[in-house]
Amino acid sequence: MERAPMGRAVEKPKNVGKTLTQMLAYCKKYLPAIIVSLIAAAGGTAMQVIGPDKLKNLTNEIMKGLPVMEGGKTVLGRINMDTVSSMVGLLILFYGGSFILNYLQSYIMATVTQVISKRMRSDISQKINRLPLKFFDSASVGDVLSRVTNDVDAIGQTLTQSMGTLVTSAIMLVGSLVMMFYNSWILTFTAIGACGFGIIFSMFIAKVSQKYFRQQQIELGLINGHIEEVYTGHNVVKVYNGGKEAKRIFEESNHNLYSSAWKSQFLSGLMMLIMNFTGNLGYLAVCVVGAALSIKGSISFGVIVAFMMYVRQFTQPLAHIAEVMNSLQRAVASGERVFDFLNEPELENEEEKPNSLTNVKGDVEFKHVKFGYTPNKPVIHDFSVQIKAGQKVAIVGPTGAGKTTMVNLLMRFYELDKGEICIDGIPIHKVPRENVHAQFAMVLQDTWIFEGTIRDNIIYSKQGVTEEDVVKASKTVGLHHFIKTLPKGYDTLLNDKASLSEGQKQLITIARAIIQDAPLLILDEATSSVDTRTELLIQEAMEQLTVGRTSFVIAHRLSTIRNADMILVMKDGDIIESGSHEELLAKRGFYSDLYNSQFAAA
Repeated sequence: MERAPMGRAVEKPKNVGKTLTQMLAYCKKYLPAIIVSLIAAAGGTAMQVIGPDKLKNLTNEIMKGLPVMEGGKTVLGRINMDTVSSMVGLLILFYGGSFILNYLQSYIMATVTQVISKRMRSDISQKINRLPLKFFDSASVGDVLSRVTNDVDAIGQTLTQSMGTLVTSAIMLVGSLVMMFYNSWILTFTAIGACGFGIIFSMFIAKVSQKYFRQQQIELGLINGHIEEVYTGHNVVKVYNGGKEAKRIFEESNHNLYSSAWKSQFLSGLMMLIMNFTGNLGYLAVCVVGAALSIKGSISFGVIVAFMMYVRQFTQPLAHIAEVMNSLQRAVASGERVFDFLNEPELENEEEKPNSLTNVKGDVEFKHVKFGYTPNKPVIHDFSVQIKAGQKVAIVGPTGAGKTTMVNLLMRFYELDKGEICIDGIPIHKVPRENVHAQFAMVLQDTWIFEGTIRDNIIYSKQGVTEEDVVKASKTVGLHHFIKTLPKGYDTLLNDKASLSEGQKQLITIARAIIQDAPLLILDEATSSVDTRTELLIQEAMEQLTVGRTSFVIAHRLSTIRNADMILVMKDGDIIESGSHEELLAKRGFYSDLYNSQFAAA
């Protein structure tokens, strides 16, 4: 996503109804539990709504004990204590039952929402494995992580806190309204009239604030992406004095996040203030009008007491609904981002493909391959070459010639625009992608070490590897002596605090490739991070590793590929020369100029 300058227009929210429909469909499996929870919430709320009406009867019964004037004398009334006791018991039963049902609702929803959040995180993780590599060429790592963490958490919190609140508030609102009409239609219209302004204004605010909640989640993903990039490349930032520029971008993103978050939170907070104000206004109106009606004898004092509670039950749900709208809007914005990610086009499902690569010898052929990362912009124009099993093929050429692209196509990280690539005569697009990957071991220029022991990093997902295999591979790349000097040897934990040089990390990845023992091998600038002496050791190890395997070596230092069986010279997406080192030098062409220029530069 391209960054817009400060002061940019806020993005309009997409189809909210569609997002809510997707969220409901996603929760379909858990609907029975959710329905039970909502029924419990409804039952508990209904008991709360009936409570004030029973309190009205209790108040009227107690009022019978107040002194009254009869024939000019003050006469004390009588209170039926049995009636009072039964009413008190009934109220305790109602409010106790309401507590139990609301507790059940909270317990079920807390359980269900955590299960849904867990499933959503798992689905995103699995989705990542099904996405084509081109998606990650344009996606920010921090933004993807924000969807897994911030957005999923926002949805989970909303389901836990808001669904039950929304149902109970709606039922309490409707129930209170019914009971208010039942007791006095005049006081009911008085309360509605006092609260009407707040209701209308809150609906308007909710509509306006939705776009800011969506923008808040987008900006949160962008700022996470920037922080992740700066943290990962903090050495480069320091060396090139990029701190000021990094800070400027961060401040810009932070300002945008502050702006959208402030607007969304202010507007949602304003809804609460308005509802509290209109609630107090409703109390005042009911007190004034109720007192006038009571003096006229139109209503009893118990009705006023009940109405005071009903006005609270009528206005509090409105405030709660306003608060829930705040959470729901953020959840909808988060859900939109999550489902946009889950709906991204995936790699083709290849479980039905019948062909598979077994007992691979290593014959590889490129047949008129054409490819571009974007339409109408080809990187590889017409690439054809035939490689025999066991050959060591070096690929050289200037930056941007298409060397790494060719290897990515061989691994089926991308699909061809035209032509085909065959392994042992079988087109790889007719073979399951995982089956193609299993035929390769790869060592890249950028080392990849995960948090775990040195042993775990060397073995990595390979089954049936013995301790002897691990030690042999380490000795082959000259890493065994260094590992034995560590306090825990092969059990040393590698993490952010592990002080390994880039060269040592590269040696671990090369040992990993040896353990993989695949019929095809790809080395993409595999020795670029090591010193000359270590490079010689690795070259010796690679000579042993490439025996009997078809190997593709991408190298800028041409001195390292003199003994290659075939050297492919690429320029602008095409092979312009091919042959052995001596043959290409004898041609005095592009390769010869490139080779001699390196020694001249030295």
